[in-house]
Amino acid sequence: MSRRTTSMLGYALITLALLLALLLTLVARQPDGFSVERSVSVAAPPEVVFAQVNDFHNWERWSPWAKRDPAMQKSYEGPSAGVGAVYRWAGNKEVGEGSTTIVESRPSESIRIQLVFLKPFQATNDVLFSFVPEGESTRVTWRMNGRNNFMSKAMHLVMDMDKMVGGDFEQGLAQLKAEAEVAGVP
Repeated sequence: MSRRTTSMLGYALITLALLLALLLTLVARQPDGFSVERSVSVAAPPEVVFAQVNDFHNWERWSPWAKRDPAMQKSYEGPSAGVGAVYRWAGNKEVGEGSTTIVESRPSESIRIQLVFLKPFQATNDVLFSFVPEGESTRVTWRMNGRNNFMSKAMHLVMDMDKMVGGDFEQGLAQLKAEAEVAGVP
């Protein structure tokens, strides 16, 4: 190898190392967490909407993911509703595999859920549904918070969690609204 070729190879390696260091720094500086939140007004009292969310057996009617894999395997554990209720699923690549567990249930006010993904990636997120009366209606808010490890931070360089999941929340809330408004009719 000529001296010029060796020198150019050295510059190329240094440039590559600097670009890699820049990329790693950029990834490391991404937020440590994320939050996705959507709300809808439902023409039903809080207790009616609360009941739709507090029992995982009802989720099949309004969850946006339930319709993406009709062959999805589902199981329920613990009480049928409220604290300790567990829903496990295993499905296609669109729905993955994981579980949800109700960890706090305050009647007609809020439901806190631990969401654990096993596939296509591992993650544990906190989910909160809140129900706030607004005259004859209820403001339902669906929020998910999670932590970003280094790999998640790298993925966030090209994917926005709010854009990825926000539309699903909107779809689910629209379906929840339809179900609750029918259930709330005397």
